[in-house]
Amino acid sequence: MTRYVALIDGKKGAYGIVFPDLPGCTAMGATIETALAHAAESLRDWIEGAEEAGETIPAPHALEVLRRDPEVAAALTQGAALASVPLIRETGRPTKANLSLDSGILRAIDEEAVRRGLTRSNFVELLAKETLPKMG
Repeated sequence: MTRYVALIDGKKGAYGIVFPDLPGCTAMGATIETALAHAAESLRDWIEGAEEAGETIPAPHALEVLRRDPEVAAALTQGAALASVPLIRETGRPTKANLSLDSGILRAIDEEAVRRGLTRSNFVELLAKETLPKMG
């Protein structure tokens, strides 16, 4: 999975995220977790928009390379932080997957899916969409 480094800045209640490799790709949120979720959406939208426009997509730089960038280094000294954000694309094409899970975990998944009015597959997809962006 491709990941881009994000620069997080702000304070409680107002966090902003920029991607040094992707000019103009930004996100915001009241919490860091919300900002990161929005960042994953912004990343996907930015990449898809650039592809539709026929632009070349910049490859993500390594964390060590970005730390040496003067603008990133300056932001870090002023309290900003770095995070790794995955590029998660939705194709709209379901694919079957065979998973082995503990029976108790599977029962809990099924119960929560029913409680939310979802299928097992929809619930697991929802969990992945919520969790993947937070896994730096």
